[in-house]
Amino acid sequence: MAVYSLKRIQQLPISLEQAWDFFSSPANLKEITPDYMGFDITSDKAFLGKMYPGQIITYTVKPILGIPLFWMTEITHVEEGKFFVDEQRVGPYRIWHHQHHFKAVPGGVETTDLVHYQLPFGPLGALANSFFVRRQLASIFDYRYRKLEALFPAQ
Repeated sequence: MAVYSLKRIQQLPISLEQAWDFFSSPANLKEITPDYMGFDITSDKAFLGKMYPGQIITYTVKPILGIPLFWMTEITHVEEGKFFVDEQRVGPYRIWHHQHHFKAVPGGVETTDLVHYQLPFGPLGALANSFFVRRQLASIFDYRYRKLEALFPAQ
């Protein structure tokens, strides 16, 4: 079974601390997710404060025909100000491993998203990736890129 990947790098004109505060807050994920995804955090909001290894976050998403899907991720690794990893525990993928890296650079911060994913259903999953999933993920991360540029414009 194939494991696919997606990598995106973006520079933002904000400090490393500002970037970490924004990206490490699950509450901000909805803001950078396209509306058509119907993204909604269902976790108890009282437990969504500072990110920590072992944190479980639950969502509903509507990636196909508006049909709601349950998605549960676990924050498996956190190195404050440097990176964190979320992994799907329940959801539409067979494997979902998303690394978020942060690095101070002249004029701001460089963010890197590295996603490794595998779909269920063997050859049917491979076809779905070719015809739909790969493009949808690229579109979601393209939206995120544009939204972050709007939220954190160059001075």
